[in-house]
Amino acid sequence: MRLRCAVLDDFQQVATELADWSPVADDVEVVAFDTHFTDEDALATALADVDIVVTLRERVPFPATLIARLPRLKLLIASGMRNSVIDYAAAEAHGVTVCGTASSSTPPVELTWALLLGLARGLVEESTALRTGGPWQSTVGADLHGRRLGLLGLGKIGSRVAQVGLAFGMRVSAWSQNLTKERTDEIGVDLAPSKEDLLASSDFVSVHLALGDRTRGLLGPAELALLKPTAYLINTSRTAIVDQDALLAALHEGRFAGAGVDVFDVEPLPAAHPMRTAPRLLATPHLGYVSRANYATYYGQAVENIRAYLTGSPVRLLRPN
Repeated sequence: MRLRCAVLDDFQQVATELADWSPVADDVEVVAFDTHFTDEDALATALADVDIVVTLRERVPFPATLIARLPRLKLLIASGMRNSVIDYAAAEAHGVTVCGTASSSTPPVELTWALLLGLARGLVEESTALRTGGPWQSTVGADLHGRRLGLLGLGKIGSRVAQVGLAFGMRVSAWSQNLTKERTDEIGVDLAPSKEDLLASSDFVSVHLALGDRTRGLLGPAELALLKPTAYLINTSRTAIVDQDALLAALHEGRFAGAGVDVFDVEPLPAAHPMRTAPRLLATPHLGYVSRANYATYYGQAVENIRAYLTGSPVRLLRPN
């Protein structure tokens, strides 16, 4: 009897198109779900007869309570090589092997700039007006050349965002708790004296930090109050780095020019969530990792992981962060 593999959150219905599943076709039946399961009961019911699960990023938690309800589950594959919503101890206790895949930093870099440019030039407002008979030119674009781009984080993604900013002729500064002048000199940007200085002096602020105890709530009411009235904030990293209540309040009160957000406290975003109607907000449904090349890697390596598991030599094993 073939094993049953469930692919979760295949919203675009491309999981079986962007990778070749034929190497495991004799052993595995693939079932893709294009809707999101919003609670553990629904997920446990849908996966009751499943041996393998492929899940995207950290959208679907796999706590001990869920894993205990999936007696057939033997292999859990998550895209990326870091996942904080899987209970690894429970997986081990129930004999579930957990694997990951590679993930490119290029798509989130590109989406960061799509959001930044869309905000700076009022693309959504102008496009909507043009297509609906609205006014011809209603916004005045914010310039990039010569303006200050402040980066919170200068790692793999932040450093590439910095390089694009430099290509636009921007003055680029960066800050994080452990950032050194040697690192900023290597990238060719300025080291901000402090987080507060970076926020107060930047025309555009972009978040590129990993979520942890030191970064959770890093930008709260006091920090957001430091932004210039003409500044824009971009977050394609993790929701919890920016206090969501403080962000919503700042947007409604017009304390700064606007925000571009790709990550949310609940995903998919509920229909009545206040982020859907917040003013001065350009929001996308967590598209940072969503690209053809990335999906081909995710699902292609998921197939490789399944093959390796079936031969008794699992690869790309995930461990707790």
